[in-house]
Amino acid sequence: MTLKIGWIGCGIHATQMLLPQLVRHDVELVALCDIDAKRLASAGRQFGVSTLSTDANELIKTPGIDAVGMAVGPDQHLAFGKAALERGLPVFMEKPPSGSAAGARELQAASEKSGKPLLLGFMKRYSAGNKIAANIVRSGRFGDVLGLTGYYMTAPGYFVGNVDYTGFFLHHCVHYMDLVSFLVSPVTKLTARKVEKEPGKVLFHINFDFQCGAIGTIAMGTIQSRGAPVERIELMGDHQRIEVDNVIDIKWNRNPPFKVDDPAATLTDAIDSLTWKPNFTAAANEDPKGYYSLLSDVVPALGGATTAAPSIHDGVIAMERLEMLRTELAL
Repeated sequence: MTLKIGWIGCGIHATQMLLPQLVRHDVELVALCDIDAKRLASAGRQFGVSTLSTDANELIKTPGIDAVGMAVGPDQHLAFGKAALERGLPVFMEKPPSGSAAGARELQAASEKSGKPLLLGFMKRYSAGNKIAANIVRSGRFGDVLGLTGYYMTAPGYFVGNVDYTGFFLHHCVHYMDLVSFLVSPVTKLTARKVEKEPGKVLFHINFDFQCGAIGTIAMGTIQSRGAPVERIELMGDHQRIEVDNVIDIKWNRNPPFKVDDPAATLTDAIDSLTWKPNFTAAANEDPKGYYSLLSDVVPALGGATTAAPSIHDGVIAMERLEMLRTELAL
């Protein structure tokens, strides 16, 4: 059955990232909403939608819609998400689900009360390299994960005007509050420390203890240009190592023998390193960032199927970790 979706928020992220990937699935966009009438009209033309509104509550009441999607601000996610759930509609929203862990818990309660799912845009789980890394670990061929290291950066230009790191935490750091457990196991302890060169330029290191016994450190900050590589994850095991650069370039190192002095030296699948990166010259609709793969789980889940799509339960955990981090850093 083609799912009829009403969508709230027609900004750049929605119209360039989410909606183009959403309509590749078995859905029909039947209504759009945005407070900016010009932006709304442009999205209507782009996606062939004629039912347009500048009032989110009006969209939620649109007859015939099966689900509501949204990519707006944290406070709007909370308000509009609750309104849609109270109307008995399943919801997909970008992260974060709210500006606070308390708000995320409100949405979780609303989802449980309505019996309808609330699904979240933690697409880092589905980014090509991260997805491959997770599948390798889950295959049993990697063995126990013993350590995780990495970094995730953005630029100080993100803070034009008043310096407030809230946006960085809610829209960037929250991803890794979810991703580290997806790749390893639940977090049992989190500590952090920071250095702030000047207002707007901060670097902090987060230390994780995991339920499985692994340890981890992620560096995050606003001191790197987004024109340079800004993401890296490394998983360490016993004579195993997985490296993921910028979500699209992955290397799996095993325990190969020294080959220089071996006249029979060769490459063996079972012991030598394997690498992968997407082929951007191919005429293929690849989405290495992960939005298409995320929505491949989200759309069936909105229709009632059980999938691996990230839920509001995952959002509550990520938001609680995020607030723990901010308390540690006093930011």
